[in-house]
Amino acid sequence: MDDAHDELAGRAQGGDRHAFTQLVRRYQDRVFHFILRMHGGRDEAMDLTQETFLKAFRALPGWQPEARFSTWLFQIARNATLDVLRRRQRIEFVSLDEYSAAGEAVDPRDGARLPDEKLADQQRMALLECALRALPPEQREVLLLRELEGMSYADIATTLGIEAGTVKSRLARARVAALAYYRHYAGEISND
Repeated sequence: MDDAHDELAGRAQGGDRHAFTQLVRRYQDRVFHFILRMHGGRDEAMDLTQETFLKAFRALPGWQPEARFSTWLFQIARNATLDVLRRRQRIEFVSLDEYSAAGEAVDPRDGARLPDEKLADQQRMALLECALRALPPEQREVLLLRELEGMSYADIATTLGIEAGTVKSRLARARVAALAYYRHYAGEISND
C-alpha cells in the first residue's frame, strides 16, 4: 500500500496536482485522528490537518523517495501539533463526549445493538481515550503511531527523529502506563 502512495507522492512531486489530491484523500482521516489524539481539540485538529497538508505540499520538492511518504507526512503532522502544544505550555484534555464507541456490540439474533453492550463499549472507549490523554506526549505519539497507524519501529524512529531502541522503551512505558490507568479507573485494581 505504501509503495502505491510513494508512487503518487513521486507524481505529485513532479507537479501532478491530481496525485497530491489523491494523497490528501487517502491520508486526511488518519492524519486528523492522529492530531486529534495528540492535541485534543476537534476544531484545532481540523486546522492542523489542513496545515499539515499545506506544509507537505510546499515541502514536497524536498521529499526524498527513499523515505516513505507516510512517515514523512506524519512527521510534519507531529511537528505542527507539538508546535501548538509548546506554545500553550500545557496539554489539553479531550471531552469524553467527543468520542463514540469504535466497535459496536450487535445481537446476533437480529443484528440490533444491545443497549447494555453499547453503553459498556462507549464506557470502555471513553476510558481508553482518557488513558491515552493521561500519557506524556512522547509516549502518546509512539503508542498512536504503533497501535493505530501500524508503523514499524524504524518508521516511528524516523518520524520522531529518535533511535529504534528509544521507540521500544517509550512504547513499553506507554503500554504499562495506559493499562494501569485503564485498570485503575475500570475498577480492576485497588488504589493501594
